[in-house]
Amino acid sequence: MSFRTLRCSRCFPLARRILSGVEASARCRHFPYVIELVPEMQVARLDVAELFGRSAPLHVDLGCGDGSFLCEMARQFPKRNFLGIERLTKRVEKVRRKAGKIENVRVLRADTLFAVRYLLPKNSVETFYLLFPDPWPKRRHQFRRTFTRDFLEAIAAALEKHGILRVATDQVDYFHQIERLSRADLQFQAVAPSLEAAVLPVTKFERKFREQDAPIYRLTLRKTSPVR
Repeated sequence: MSFRTLRCSRCFPLARRILSGVEASARCRHFPYVIELVPEMQVARLDVAELFGRSAPLHVDLGCGDGSFLCEMARQFPKRNFLGIERLTKRVEKVRRKAGKIENVRVLRADTLFAVRYLLPKNSVETFYLLFPDPWPKRRHQFRRTFTRDFLEAIAAALEKHGILRVATDQVDYFHQIERLSRADLQFQAVAPSLEAAVLPVTKFERKFREQDAPIYRLTLRKTSPVR
């Protein structure tokens, strides 16, 4: 049974199947699957071609929120596959509603680092987006920030040769931390944003920050050397 045979014309969860330690759930006839982890099982890496029903460049939105950016990107670039990773169930539900009949969108309900490190195949991702991650501004909470050395190692393993990581934040201290960690990692090089990056869809958070005239800090990293 393929992923596509799980589509259902009635309410979720009428169809369900365990595939390689991942639980794929059909929310409705036209919505691409919300993938939920089964914690007690050993989880294998995703078969991306089977998940999307085709082979195409894979772009991954880390912490996809309500799915506005993810879905607009999928509409603009129908020849690419777009995977959103989101930990919070309510946000995943919002993505489900926004995605509608967009065929090149999938959503993975999981922790970001876990998903990148253990679920995405090595050398499989063309571009990652980490847009306005939770800054955890209080010093005692900063250990919870997504962007760490371990995160960069996992990103490097999942990116294909010369793959891209795009980062944006409104928090200057977090941005400085991101810059320091990036400069220390020889697997990445900071590059000038491409023309495509200049016209990316605006996320919900970016729209809010623009309305407040808050500065936005961006960094584009390219994978420059293979993972050893």
